[in-house]
Amino acid sequence: MVTEFDSKGKFFTNIISKRPEAVIIQTATHRIYGAVHVRPDERLLDELNREGLFLAMTAVQVLDLQGQLEYASEFLAVNKQEIIWILPESDRLPKESHE
Repeated sequence: MVTEFDSKGKFFTNIISKRPEAVIIQTATHRIYGAVHVRPDERLLDELNREGLFLAMTAVQVLDLQGQLEYASEFLAVNKQEIIWILPESDRLPKESHE
């Protein structure tokens, strides 16, 4: 780890801390459950808008369109262009509230 100090004694490192946010991602062929890691002072949308073609996820389960588990992995890189929608688990409402 590299640590640098400025003239006022404030230090900087090359480590970026992030918080995991549980999400559901829908693609044309799969539904993906897992965590996207977001900087503490930013939103999930900020992470999606970052440069780069892929969105990194951890603790992933990939289901087919019938809901059958196809893959499980500790890491998955999802092509952002394949995402139809993304839902933070914390924003998910119970099914009863929609009826």
